[in-house]
Amino acid sequence: MDISIYFEAVADSLFDDLPMGTHPRMGQTIKIFRAGDDFPDLEGVEIALLSISDDRGALNNTGCDAAANEVRRFLYSLFPGSWSATIADLGIIRKGHTIDDTYFAVSSTIEYLLANRIFPVVIGGGHDMTFAMYKAYANLEQIINMAVIDSRFDLGETSDDLNSNTYLSRIIMQRPNFLFNYTNLGYQTYFIDQPALDLMKKLLFDTYRLGLLHSNLADSEPLVRNVDMLSFDMGAIRAADAPGNANASPNGFSGDEACRIVRYAAMSEKLSSIGFFELNPQFDRNGVTAHLLAQMIWYAIEGYNNRKNDFPDSKSDSFVRYIVPTKDFADGIVFIKSRKTDRWWMEVICGPGNREKYANHYIVPCTYKDYQTACDNDLPDRWWQMYQKLM
Repeated sequence: MDISIYFEAVADSLFDDLPMGTHPRMGQTIKIFRAGDDFPDLEGVEIALLSISDDRGALNNTGCDAAANEVRRFLYSLFPGSWSATIADLGIIRKGHTIDDTYFAVSSTIEYLLANRIFPVVIGGGHDMTFAMYKAYANLEQIINMAVIDSRFDLGETSDDLNSNTYLSRIIMQRPNFLFNYTNLGYQTYFIDQPALDLMKKLLFDTYRLGLLHSNLADSEPLVRNVDMLSFDMGAIRAADAPGNANASPNGFSGDEACRIVRYAAMSEKLSSIGFFELNPQFDRNGVTAHLLAQMIWYAIEGYNNRKNDFPDSKSDSFVRYIVPTKDFADGIVFIKSRKTDRWWMEVICGPGNREKYANHYIVPCTYKDYQTACDNDLPDRWWQMYQKLM
């Protein structure tokens, strides 16, 4: 498959003000599809940056189609870390004749990258492009966990057109469906109606209020460690730190919290794609939001390069297993601790027919607190919720 047909090159003007010095910047160390050059050879590439120039599905945020090059201006000027992964910037996916054409180009591109074990980092565009990212996994018939950082759930009405406020409903309604679990981090209750909260509970989806994560951001680590696909709405960051969004709110994550969440997620071997959406340069202030997103992408690459390859393996001696009997499960809950990173997981009981089908899902990331809860003869909430989904 030739994905180059969907792309146009990065403008040469982005390199005019690139600082020159003894130590090279990212714009001088990664493969970039520049005007006049051939499309990058993807042999050996591990991380692929790509952007989407389409805002037709971005509700009340027209102008976010111009975000990517503003982000590139800052990203290219950053110093790379001590990274071993080969990175390529594939350029800009052309705006299709219809928005469905753009969705097709995005999903086809990401499907190709995933099939070739290349990690896509997507810069949108509207948040509706999350649907196109999901379709790539559906085309591969891969059951996934998806996490979204957003102040809202984007459920909309099922009868509405696909846009940034309805894409999640479209994903849920897809048949066959390949979404195993959805996690929202940072929702703000005054933006959510009660029926939406009830639906999340009924579907056994995981939702975490902004205030809860503010109090201990480290609790977000096991949540994003369990996802295959991460979608980040820049409107989830408070307006003081990220004014470049027509729907920006006074409350939200801080800039450093956003960077930490992205790094947590990218350190997980499970995460195979990440997308950043809804940045609108028309509302930005001195490029603050574009600069922040460039740093978030830097942390995504940093996290990827710091993966420890420590997903639990029963044949490895790098893990310690603890069996904790509880009043509800006399046979006990199995907890697994990595000797390498001190990270925790738990095995969730599932029927024999589901064990192979959900092989990537019944071992659930957790915290030491969950282990303590089981030792106190109680079921950890995240264990019980996953148990209901698997049985």
